[in-house]
Amino acid sequence: MGIEPRDLNVHQERRRQLIEQLRASGIRDLTVLHAFDRVPRHLFVPEAFEARAYLDEALPLGHGQTISRPSTHALYLQALRLEGDERLLEIGTGSGFQTALLATLCRQVFSIERVPELAARARARIEALGFTNVVIRAGDGSHGWRRYSPYDGILVTAGAKEVPSPLLRQLRVGGQLLIPIGDRQSQELHRIVRSGEETMEDEVIARVRFVALHGLGGLEVQDEQVSKW
Repeated sequence: MGIEPRDLNVHQERRRQLIEQLRASGIRDLTVLHAFDRVPRHLFVPEAFEARAYLDEALPLGHGQTISRPSTHALYLQALRLEGDERLLEIGTGSGFQTALLATLCRQVFSIERVPELAARARARIEALGFTNVVIRAGDGSHGWRRYSPYDGILVTAGAKEVPSPLLRQLRVGGQLLIPIGDRQSQELHRIVRSGEETMEDEVIARVRFVALHGLGGLEVQDEQVSKW
């Protein structure tokens, strides 16, 4: 699959306006704001929505999935407080936009997308932009990706009823998990820090609304292997 050539500078002014909007909304981490300046969002949305790429709104990707609002991505990234040497796992690649943002902020990103077509599309976009620290595969993200664990951080970009237990087991001590928990209409974004081998600290950051997580702990399929932690 190829990517049609686009002028990466054509949306520069709109991108700068979005960054100022994010700053005004409370995003103070300069590295996060810089990531939004480096990653062209218009390359990650369907071409029909390119003119709306730098508005703070979610846009459809097909397959029942969306690319989240930029302010939601910024909230996730700021909550992680990344220092640059982290190994991260992302559950729900989607368009690949957040994956690319993460790639500018940490050492390595592993990302899982349940829709093979979206995974392939995201991989092609990210490779075309020259990122070499991203690995994407299609599969059930609720089981995590044990091969490359433990992770410094895990981001779940779909709403769950409870936290899938495998994700907690793949988090290093001191690592953090961001996950929306609730129902189909509304969720709370939780930051769960693994403070010890068997201990977790849980903090609610904000109210959010995401598409449903499939698999363990998901809103689509309930399973016994879940944990309130």
